[in-house]
Amino acid sequence: MAGSGTPQVENTSNILQHQTLNLIFQEEYIPRFFQLLQRGFMVKARRGCSLKSLLCQQPGISSEYLEERIQTIFIDGKAVDNIERAIPADGATIAISAAMPGLVGATLRRGGFYAALRSQITYTAGEECASEGEAMFKLKLFNLLIDELGRGFLEKGIWIDGKVLQDFFKGQAESFWEGCEEIELDGSKVKPQKLLETHWCGEEKQVLFKVASTRSGI
Repeated sequence: MAGSGTPQVENTSNILQHQTLNLIFQEEYIPRFFQLLQRGFMVKARRGCSLKSLLCQQPGISSEYLEERIQTIFIDGKAVDNIERAIPADGATIAISAAMPGLVGATLRRGGFYAALRSQITYTAGEECASEGEAMFKLKLFNLLIDELGRGFLEKGIWIDGKVLQDFFKGQAESFWEGCEEIELDGSKVKPQKLLETHWCGEEKQVLFKVASTRSGI
C-alpha cells in the first residue's frame, strides 16, 4: 500500500479528449469492479488544494466521513497526519484506508499516539503548488472503504489507465458478461466482444470509465 510511485500526468485538457466507456451491470456484479479501485485510478481536483479539500470533492466523502472513517492516508508512500496542511503535487498517488488492526494499524493511523514511531515514512508538506487550474491525482481505496465508496466512484466515473482496463477485461470468465446489460463506447452501443478486441494501450492511455447497476442506470 505504501510503495506507490508517482505517475506522469499530461494536462487535463488532453486527458479529457480520451475514450469514454459506460457500462450497466446487474447489481450483484458491481463488486467485481472494485479491484480496479484498489489498483488505482485518476481523479480531478483543483491544483494546489489541501488533501482534505481534494478528498471531500470525491463522491461519498464528506468532512464527517473523512474524520470518522478514513484513518490512514498515504501520499506517495508517506503517511499523512495533517490533512489540512498536506498539499499533494500534480500526479501524486494518494492511498486511503479505514482503521487497520494491530500495532501496525495504530502506528500508521493519522495523528495517532504511535505516529512518532514512523518518522521515516511520514509525509511532510513541501513547497506550495500553483493554485490555478485543475490537476489529476491517482487515488487508491483499501479495505472497508472499497465497499462503502466503490459504487459512488464507479457511477460518477473514474479515469483509468487503458492497460489496466484491458487486463481486467481479458481476465474475466465468460460468466462475467452474463451480468452485462449495456455497453456504450464513445457514445455507441457495442457488444462485449468489442471490449475484448479494443486496444486500450495506444497514445490515449486514460479512459473515462463508468459502471452503474440496473438499479441506478448510467
